[in-house]
Amino acid sequence: DLLKSNSSRLLLASGDGLDFQALLVDEDRAWLMVGAKNHIFLLHLDHPSREPEKIFWPASKEQVEHCQLAGKNVEMECANFIRLLQPFNRSHVLACGTGSYQPVCAFVQLG
Repeated sequence: DLLKSNSSRLLLASGDGLDFQALLVDEDRAWLMVGAKNHIFLLHLDHPSREPEKIFWPASKEQVEHCQLAGKNVEMECANFIRLLQPFNRSHVLACGTGSYQPVCAFVQLG
């Protein structure tokens, strides 16, 4: 019913394996940031039919290879799982991920 009324949006099919981990909502600017496997999504809450903005942020190729050599499952473990989304200031969010067993953080500039 929500989809039919155009008041919601299916972000991704459940089979995509993106393993959503972190959520950050900004009610003042009406957006929701979602941390997932190798991705950060920015959804506009005031325009549910608008395509979400997407940042592709995978682990480095070297870290994925190292993870695989350590016997880890490449599909389930050797990725950058975004675990932290924290407001930093009015224009940036601090994002941290697992980096395939080599944690990495970065500032995401909000446009």
